[in-house]
Amino acid sequence: MIRHTVFFTARDPADRDTVFAGLDILRANPHALKLHVGRNLQTDDIPGPKVDFVVYGEFADAAQMAAFKAHPLYAESIRIVRPLRDLRVSADVLINDDGV
Repeated sequence: MIRHTVFFTARDPADRDTVFAGLDILRANPHALKLHVGRNLQTDDIPGPKVDFVVYGEFADAAQMAAFKAHPLYAESIRIVRPLRDLRVSADVLINDDGV
């Protein structure tokens, strides 16, 4: 299983709702086992940059994740979000059946 986590920050705080709506489109993409889009609660007291949104998805394998990224809804999300985002950090973690 691949766990895909992406962090986003809107360039302008006034665009946060538009960025969230653009990311939320991804939830309708049928090629994920799970997909969550959420606003960062920013409850961490450690100083430093804070992200606005987190996208978390689970995929059976690389082929399923590729199908997710090839879906038209993924392209639509990028079209909306990319011009408005400042930061995008992505991490993909391979989890084996034993949890490692």
